Amino acid sequence: MIDQTEALTQVSRPSRYIGGELGSICKAGPGIDVRMVLAFPDVYEVGMSHIGFPILYNILNSLDWVAAERVYAPWGDMEEWLREQKKPLCSLESSRPLAQFDIVGFTLQYELSYTNLLGMLDLAGIPLRREQRDMYAPLVVAGGPCAYNPEPLAAFIDVALIGDGEEAVVELVELVRQAKTNNWTRAQLLEELSRRDGFYIPEFFQVEHHIDGEIAAIVPLKKDYSKVRRRFLEDLETAPFPTRPIIPFMQTVHNRVALEIARGCTRGCRFCQAGYIYRPVRERSPEKIRELIAESLENSGYEEISLLSLSSGDYSCIEPLLKQLMSEHAEDRVAVSLPSLRVGSLTPELMEEVKKVRKTGFTLAPEAGSERLRELINKGISAEDLLETTGSAYQFGWRLIKLYFMMGLPTETDEDLQAIIELSAQVKRSGKGTGGNDVNVAVSTFVPKPHTPFQWEAQIGIEETLAKQKLLRDGLRQKKLRFKYHEAELSFLEGTFARGDRRLATVLERAVELGCRFDGWREHFDFAKWQQAFADCAIDPAWYLRQRREDEILPWDHIDCGLPKSFFIDERNKAFAGGATLDCRDGDCHGCGVCDFDDLRMRLTPLSSGDESSTGVTENPEQKQKEDQFTRVRLRLSKLGRARMVGHLEYLKMFQRAASRARLPLRFSQGFHPMPKISYLEALPMGVSSEAELIDLELLYPIPIDQVIESLNVQLPEGFKITEGKLIPWKSPSPSASIVASCYLVPLPENIPGDLEERIHNDLSAEQVLISRIKKGREERIDIRPDLIALSLIDGKLSIELKKGSPLLVATRLLDMDVEAVRRLGVHKTGIVLK
Repeated sequence: MIDQTEALTQVSRPSRYIGGELGSICKAGPGIDVRMVLAFPDVYEVGMSHIGFPILYNILNSLDWVAAERVYAPWGDMEEWLREQKKPLCSLESSRPLAQFDIVGFTLQYELSYTNLLGMLDLAGIPLRREQRDMYAPLVVAGGPCAYNPEPLAAFIDVALIGDGEEAVVELVELVRQAKTNNWTRAQLLEELSRRDGFYIPEFFQVEHHIDGEIAAIVPLKKDYSKVRRRFLEDLETAPFPTRPIIPFMQTVHNRVALEIARGCTRGCRFCQAGYIYRPVRERSPEKIRELIAESLENSGYEEISLLSLSSGDYSCIEPLLKQLMSEHAEDRVAVSLPSLRVGSLTPELMEEVKKVRKTGFTLAPEAGSERLRELINKGISAEDLLETTGSAYQFGWRLIKLYFMMGLPTETDEDLQAIIELSAQVKRSGKGTGGNDVNVAVSTFVPKPHTPFQWEAQIGIEETLAKQKLLRDGLRQKKLRFKYHEAELSFLEGTFARGDRRLATVLERAVELGCRFDGWREHFDFAKWQQAFADCAIDPAWYLRQRREDEILPWDHIDCGLPKSFFIDERNKAFAGGATLDCRDGDCHGCGVCDFDDLRMRLTPLSSGDESSTGVTENPEQKQKEDQFTRVRLRLSKLGRARMVGHLEYLKMFQRAASRARLPLRFSQGFHPMPKISYLEALPMGVSSEAELIDLELLYPIPIDQVIESLNVQLPEGFKITEGKLIPWKSPSPSASIVASCYLVPLPENIPGDLEERIHNDLSAEQVLISRIKKGREERIDIRPDLIALSLIDGKLSIELKKGSPLLVATRLLDMDVEAVRRLGVHKTGIVLK
């Protein structure tokens, strides 16, 4: 195992790399037959918000003989440290190098993460191209929506998993186990995988090109393996879902209980890849949803529930479900959110429920400004529908509405763009007289995706994108509307790889050599490097944005998403003829071909399912308690090992959620966002360990102190521990106001100043001790003498006693070191002196 502790004091956001989160699983010792690392090619806080990752993690770890761990793309500073120190990329759980796993499984959500995938393999010491890897190298597998066109990555992956992964990933590890037991060659393992639905083996296909780059043929090299059929999960109701989530230390993109209430969508928006590749619709019952949410909240301490699907408002029992959840969890002050709302599914009753918990912006996606274009993309909403919904939203109390549109759609003209401006202005006017009517308008560039009716269409280039953005910017500014957009170069690159082929492998390799990483992040994206990579490989990226012929062989034609190409052609023709395809949820089947109407079919929840009644919002529990029962508890906590790298704000949130999971009767503040009444000491500097942190809890009624300590320690992650506790008077000073002094020990480096003892004496004798520090990017001088109580040398360590402030600043002055060098020494807080 590789020790990367030193790196944690040298990188930003070290909690990305420390592991040990509550809910994480680290299997050690004998009995593990297969080790798989789940790899997300983006930073920790993005990957930890992805709902599929924890599902697979828990499925795999539920098998006694499988150890599943995690790894995320390291940020630039960590990658630099790994390369300088010649250290390999390792997993979070056991710090095992990726090259020592049997399987490295990547989740691909976005084309602009491809360079991160290659960068992670390179950091792990795993050869990029599959033909360069020997039989001892891990099997490199990719899944997720981008796997539906895996061709740009075909040279780098051994297997692409197409479709739902819950059952397929178990078959994958079972076959790898058999391969290890029976000493199969890599070729034998791939052969066995190819016999099962959902496993695409790139080396079993040969792609031939015409001289102009167009594909001449996709030649199967294995009998009876001409197409790879997508893997389907037949029933979401019985599908496994982790109710003991991993609780991150840091704030992630989506830090909440996220539950998939339905998979699939039948609206048939012609630009939407997800609407086709996740068919048919499969819903969970309200009873199952409520059960899973209750368990997840109990095990997480989260304050928000997010009900996920491609269109949450279309869920058959959404109104009674919302009422039930809000009633059941109001006492715990848990909010319920619906991230994906659609104009056609928003009834006044649903908006009435949503408004109780959704306090921020109200987001809608008309996608196109003109009625003509909305009909062409089969959006199925009118301007009247939209304005009725936004008017109601303003009436219900929302002050901000966010509108999402696309530009560059097939047949679009400047009149269609003007329609975006006018419709957005109408939305603003629909809120007139309601007390607030702000509108944000976000417009992305249309990127044609595989397995959609628009997969043949052209994508607009950079110059045309910029011109359209200028038209919109100028027009929306005149209407006093805020405008957000995607960078033209980013959309250009996304479109190139979305419909790319195997020839792009050389471009990806070259881009990685040039330093391209995190291309979806504005601060990292460097289009000049990409232009150089394309030029060096003699490939014109604009060629991939062209319109395709319907009889042309597409790079993904051998990937069967469950819907035939003929269906997409019919939908495309219907689009240009102005025809609508109705939602088959409520109407006739329109023959997309995905259902077999036996095992694989639409699974909807009957409207009568569950209790539709709501008991209303539960009375505030504090109203039931008498003030003389309120109790205050003071706890002492140690913060050791890797826990010392958890930042102060992360520490506060971690403890708050631990207290929630411990089911302590916490008092809450009043107002718009009630918070538990918990008080802490001033922030401990990052990297400083401690045996003496104080925390005060306000409880609604007294409970035995031993019970408080025991219930909290069960819920605290590794490195944090309550060491003692006691009841204190209700009006006691806060923890910070109770402290006279804090005591620290700083291990001395090998080379210390020869006059260190004299420096200590001078500082203690001085009336003023000025030091420099950087705050908010600016240098400032501060006097630390008023807070300095004592300094001494004890057994090769510098002892510092302070009223308040950072021991790091004191040590930097005395030892002639910078703050980060002192942090790496391992400063330790040994105790506190109470008043």
